[in-house]
Amino acid sequence: MARSLNIGVVGGGVGGLTAAIALRRNGHNVTVYEQAGKYMRVGADINLTPNVVLALDGLGVGEACRRTGARPTFRISRDWDTGRETSRLPMSDAAEARYGAPQLTIHRADLLAVLTETFPADRVHFSKRLRTLEQAGDSVSLHFDDSTVATHDVVIGADGIHSRVRTALFGEENPRFTGVVSFRAVVPTEKVKNAPEIEAFTKWWGPTPQSQIVTFPLNLGRDTFVFATTGQESWTEESWTSAGDVHELRAFYKDYHPDARMLLDACDTVLKSALYERDPLPRWSVGRVTLLGDACHPMLPFMAQGAGMAIEDGVVLGRCLAGDEPEAELKRYEAARLERTGKIQIGSRGNQWMKGQESADWVYGYDAWRTPLP
Repeated sequence: MARSLNIGVVGGGVGGLTAAIALRRNGHNVTVYEQAGKYMRVGADINLTPNVVLALDGLGVGEACRRTGARPTFRISRDWDTGRETSRLPMSDAAEARYGAPQLTIHRADLLAVLTETFPADRVHFSKRLRTLEQAGDSVSLHFDDSTVATHDVVIGADGIHSRVRTALFGEENPRFTGVVSFRAVVPTEKVKNAPEIEAFTKWWGPTPQSQIVTFPLNLGRDTFVFATTGQESWTEESWTSAGDVHELRAFYKDYHPDARMLLDACDTVLKSALYERDPLPRWSVGRVTLLGDACHPMLPFMAQGAGMAIEDGVVLGRCLAGDEPEAELKRYEAARLERTGKIQIGSRGNQWMKGQESADWVYGYDAWRTPLP
């Protein structure tokens, strides 16, 4: 019989909560440490592709996500200037039939709400910013900025691109600014109802890999999310809450097709953020500590798999960590995930995936609950 472990998860975001739920279901005693004082409705809207919804279904939270998420009808690619369609992938019911789950587009806060309702509130400790950690024998001590210390059998670093756990394991290394900035806006669908196939996930491919406009339905189709990226070396602000300028936004894409510009013209306000990344890590685990999500494989949003890979990580980690041999089991988890996440991380950087009519099966057809483990 597997041994119950006392596990600390540093980071209470999507990946950390997914791992916490999966590990608790396997009988482990799990505590989550979140540096924020409370959960707030901030962050980006999330594209949950079929592989991710399938993972959430196995976790028991998929139906709750369906109640607030929209179901795009297709995944469409178009040229930025002519509007020519270069690929079309049926989603919604067709994706459910092919992959076992549909695509859902949902606000990050709504997904977090579903996950927090599933994990005991008294096991999430807020205002806990990690300073460092120490391993000694069969235990790991977490030292927080508030001078408290917590000791666990195993620690999971799910604390994002600026991970303190990663730094403690592998040393200081700063994320790299990509020279790309993103704009995000939400507009009532009624304002853009004349846009073609507004109920689909549509990507307008720009003249360079850094330039694109992506739109998809949100809030059961009542709103439309607009996400645009462009090269701009002069802006390095990483915050997800920094205000942008709608006039600057429209100027960047003034040569795009009128159907794409119509969406930008409907934006009253916009948020702006610089995009950062890291190279794939050759390993994630040291002793009884491992990483997941952006802590080990932060990626650009061009394949819409950042949150999805963190969710898959959490599910596979839950499957691997039985408790009998924690260090070996963490290595098994790492081995199960390194190749897939590295391939998607590099593919996201290149930003060519699904520009043409290629198969999405290797991404969307992955089942985190049933994929063979090494």
